[in-house]
Amino acid sequence: MKSELVEKASEIVTDPLVLVNLVSQRVRQLNSGRSPLIPTRPSMGAADIALTEIIEGKIRLVETPPL
Repeated sequence: MKSELVEKASEIVTDPLVLVNLVSQRVRQLNSGRSPLIPTRPSMGAADIALTEIIEGKIRLVETPPL
């Protein structure tokens, strides 16, 4: 995982715990066979792909109102 991607993504998702959970969930999806939403390179790991998707606005956090 590249630190510059983490820094850029943390500007978008400011809560570190939320960012970790968002990246973790997307990594699980990618590892289970979901297609990346961005063009990828062979050197990119699943976490790099997830972070880049967040940075490029392909994935965003949607907050739901409390029940």
